[in-house]
Amino acid sequence: MIQQILNQTLTNVYVSFTEAVPDAYKPLITIAFYTLLIAIYSILMWKFYKFLARRDILELNLSQYNRTEHPVLYKFLAVLLYFLEYVIILPIIVFFWFSVFSVFILLLSEIENVSQILLISAAIVAATRMTAYYSRELSKDLAKLFPFTLLVVFLLQPTFFSIQRIITRFLEIPSLLNKILIYLAFIAALEILMRFMFTVFNLFSSSGEN
Repeated sequence: MIQQILNQTLTNVYVSFTEAVPDAYKPLITIAFYTLLIAIYSILMWKFYKFLARRDILELNLSQYNRTEHPVLYKFLAVLLYFLEYVIILPIIVFFWFSVFSVFILLLSEIENVSQILLISAAIVAATRMTAYYSRELSKDLAKLFPFTLLVVFLLQPTFFSIQRIITRFLEIPSLLNKILIYLAFIAALEILMRFMFTVFNLFSSSGEN
């Protein structure tokens, strides 16, 4: 009921605005709106793939703040800082980009099932993070392929110039975010596993060289 009221209210506001604009200028309003939408989407997706494709997303190097000389305390702080950087901070940042990506898929695609949208978003983000530990170039290609393909498909849709559709889909965002935690947990668990395997591999590599 609330969603329907908001939908009707936003639609009425848009209709009232467009009716106040002379007919000769209405195409300019429409093209300005979609130009802004495409520009914002392109910038965010560019940031998205540049960011997620890096193996070391944060590069905080919190271990530099571990300056204690006590061996037991040093190891404890090392584990604590590692946990803070890769188990707490990193999932929060990935959650932000995962949410942004999911919202854009919701707005641009014809998929009606929220769970399917989240599944696609989670799979792409997780695959991007996994391949980042193998090849940054591969990860970048994977991260940018789907978003920009989706944009092309959206531009070719007959409903592209439908403000009503954008408003309706925008109001579905809360239902998207309500179901996002299980997918975030999967991505976070995968990141922890990949980081652990990467650390162990480097440890054994260093031991082999010595």
